[in-house]
Amino acid sequence: MQDFQFYTPTMVYFGKHMEQRVGSVLKEHGYSKVLLHYGQGSVIKSGLLDSIKTYLDESHIAWIELGGVEPNPKIGLIREGIELSRRESVDMILAVGGGSVIDSAKGIALGLANGKDSVQMQREQLMPTHHFPIAVVLTISSAGSEMSSSHVVTDPETHTKRGLSHDVLRPDFAFLNPELTFSVSKYQTACGIVDTMMHTLERYFTEQKDAPLTDTIAEAILVSVKEAGIIAINNPSDYQARATLMWASSLSHNGLTGCGKTAFFPAHKIEHDISGLFDHIAHGAGLAVIFPAWAKYEYNNDVEKFARLAVKVWDIAYDEEHPEVTALRGIEAMSNFFSAIGMPRTLEELGVPKESWETLASMTTNNGSSSLKSYRPLGKREILEIYHLAT
Repeated sequence: MQDFQFYTPTMVYFGKHMEQRVGSVLKEHGYSKVLLHYGQGSVIKSGLLDSIKTYLDESHIAWIELGGVEPNPKIGLIREGIELSRRESVDMILAVGGGSVIDSAKGIALGLANGKDSVQMQREQLMPTHHFPIAVVLTISSAGSEMSSSHVVTDPETHTKRGLSHDVLRPDFAFLNPELTFSVSKYQTACGIVDTMMHTLERYFTEQKDAPLTDTIAEAILVSVKEAGIIAINNPSDYQARATLMWASSLSHNGLTGCGKTAFFPAHKIEHDISGLFDHIAHGAGLAVIFPAWAKYEYNNDVEKFARLAVKVWDIAYDEEHPEVTALRGIEAMSNFFSAIGMPRTLEELGVPKESWETLASMTTNNGSSSLKSYRPLGKREILEIYHLAT
């Protein structure tokens, strides 16, 4: 096991009605004015946003609001939020929503604390140094951004979708009430199931072979998500299933399943350019197509680990003479599971035309000048081969 640092400063309030504590908790910690940041209407229609405003009013916390966050959050709204928050002198960003809203809130906080937004930092190859307070009321179990150190932002001018990770981006408070996810559609629930699994799997498949405890934790999360996912798809109001998915979302991306290992996230990076260019594509749906294709391309480089996943998570019998057969059966079982919960299998189903493959592979590899870290470097040619396996 490699040496590692594990830092999770987020204070989590988990359970029924926990969002009702948002005003009292923020007041207790000395905050007086927040930016309420949210998406395109679901929190308004459900009445949740008005409830949050009431909880803040009751605790005498002033608020201003900025809605309109889109899936694959855009840098333009983040920049608007930075200017608004500076002008209004807020001392906390309060995200009410899912991963896109939280990532947008992180982008605003990043700009307020460091004087540059994430797109500027990436262009100038800078890393943040200061933190601005963030709180989250979570409404979708998916991205894990409520405890993670990362956020992903889309720049519509360049059609690029890039992530930036640093511990200053970890939220201070997360209010997690599984009941708030009962109304999430089956499709978005399925996207969240895939995203949670991917955050775990991209840390599971690494070159390190000496982190058995970390791998066992990852397997437990994957099995729990698989079992709870089927229940939640069929019975959206099952509290225990929704609670499992919500907590798994947080644990999958707070760093726990990567302790003692070095993760590269190649499938995520490939998918980011797909949903960056084709903005209608949900991140989880894209990963449901790309990750199995990546696995088929790479499994020969770590046959025993892929076979272990097949046995531990997908209930495949181990073939001692042909472990590669076990590995492939596990990949197929994973793909079948994604399909069973309503996810696409192919790039065509995803709405990605073959004519775009060259453009996408060039975006991911900086016009062929760079490669992604994986079991072996993934340059433009290798990424095109993965696209072929995703058909």
